[in-house]
Amino acid sequence: MKVSQKDTEKLMMMNLGTPNAGSGPQSRVLPRLLLWLILFVTVTYVVYTLRLISNSRACDHEPFSNPRRQISTTSTSASSQPTQSILDQDQAVEVRRQTTQIRNVVFGIAASAKFWEKRKNYIKLWFKPEEMRGIVWLDQTVKKNKTKDNKGDRVAVEEAEDLSLPPVMISGDTSKFSYTNRQGHRSAIRISRIVSETLRLGLEDVHWFVMGDDDTVFVTENLVRVLSKYDHNQYYYIGSLSESHLQNIYFSYGMAYGGGGFAISYPLAKALEKIQDRCIQRYPGLYGSDDRMQACMAELGVPLTKELGFHQYDVYGNLFGLLAAHPVAPLVSLHHLDVVEPIFPNVTQVKALQRLTKPMKLDSAGLMQQSICYDKSKRWTISVSWGFAVQVFRGVFSPREIEMPSRTFLNWYKKADYTAYAFNTRPVFRNQCQKPFVFYMSNARLNSSTHQTVSEYVRHRVPHPPCKWKMADPTKLDRVEVYKKPDPHLWDRSPRRNCCRVMESGKKGTMVINVGVCREGEISEI
Repeated sequence: MKVSQKDTEKLMMMNLGTPNAGSGPQSRVLPRLLLWLILFVTVTYVVYTLRLISNSRACDHEPFSNPRRQISTTSTSASSQPTQSILDQDQAVEVRRQTTQIRNVVFGIAASAKFWEKRKNYIKLWFKPEEMRGIVWLDQTVKKNKTKDNKGDRVAVEEAEDLSLPPVMISGDTSKFSYTNRQGHRSAIRISRIVSETLRLGLEDVHWFVMGDDDTVFVTENLVRVLSKYDHNQYYYIGSLSESHLQNIYFSYGMAYGGGGFAISYPLAKALEKIQDRCIQRYPGLYGSDDRMQACMAELGVPLTKELGFHQYDVYGNLFGLLAAHPVAPLVSLHHLDVVEPIFPNVTQVKALQRLTKPMKLDSAGLMQQSICYDKSKRWTISVSWGFAVQVFRGVFSPREIEMPSRTFLNWYKKADYTAYAFNTRPVFRNQCQKPFVFYMSNARLNSSTHQTVSEYVRHRVPHPPCKWKMADPTKLDRVEVYKKPDPHLWDRSPRRNCCRVMESGKKGTMVINVGVCREGEISEI
């Protein structure tokens, strides 16, 4: 049994040892392969890391350097580039402002011989022949009025007046163009070609062509301020919409209304002139000149750049609500002056506009700009439309409400919804005690010692309904004096309403208000 047992154990050992003996070389090869694999991965990682470091240093980046140093380096380089970019932009804007002056603007004025005798007086209000360039385009020659001199000879009396007006020219023949709109008039074709006809005159040093009607009044200094924001070497089509929502639907919300005026940069005018006659032929069914112009702009791919200071005034009645709550934008134009009531009461429209030129000359940038403040002791709300009117309300109204135009005017479509405007409006008053006391500008002057404008506003005497509110009565006020420093750079800053402050007054029946740039932390609140 012993021998047998030992033999058995020997056999078992031999059986167990046989594989070990046979796998010895394999057991030595496998660790070597693993070792080479680890070495290969390590070398690859080291090489990749070294290349990454060398490339990063070549680009002036230090991914493994001090974090504080890296942040400082990044912020310095990142901040220097935008700063330089901002400086370049400011210099570019300054160059444009230095080069774009009123002499670089050419006006194309659409006029009719039928209304010329009356409407030329509007042009005389704003056009200065010694400073400006423009052409009045008529549909036909105007017969000059003649009178007798002391010798009995008949002489023309228009010659002296013509010196205060732009040159007058007759539009070209448009009979070859088709016009099929039954509600309009084919003079729209003639008017739509005014910019192109003005361009063909070959005037030099022109940056902008500005279109307007013979009943359009421009505030030319503000026009230059608006145009100076844009590069006249690029394609620009600048103007504004109608006040009537329905007008904008019928025509286009992307169309500039010519009565309110619009501006076309010189390069765009050149491009327009090349294609306009072909373009007009494609739209015989359009109503007016404005939509024909916009159709050609669409073919050129140029959208309308909207500026709120151009005013078409497609309304009837009294413009007071619109002018007393003018948008925070420079006043550029007024239109339809024959349709609406005079902007100041009890005078003709021309006389009213002549009165407006007084504050316009003193501070055109601030003309019609609204300021809102409060008389806390009397709990009155005060709205100043500088150079035009002051309103005093019983009670406290939020600026959000007062900055909305009150509906003193009627819709262009008289049967339409009376609120169908392209902007928010409010009723004139909701309670009989809330009817505003209106003070119209009567005079404006510059105080040379204080370098302030002094504008005077006199109360418009109209009946007011009885009011039982227990508060101070504005009927005791007769005049308002507003003091304001001229601010020609108002629109060089971001848009913001000026602030007004009620000052102490030593004059009975007179309210004194100061208007100016809002101080730090100053807002309209009570």
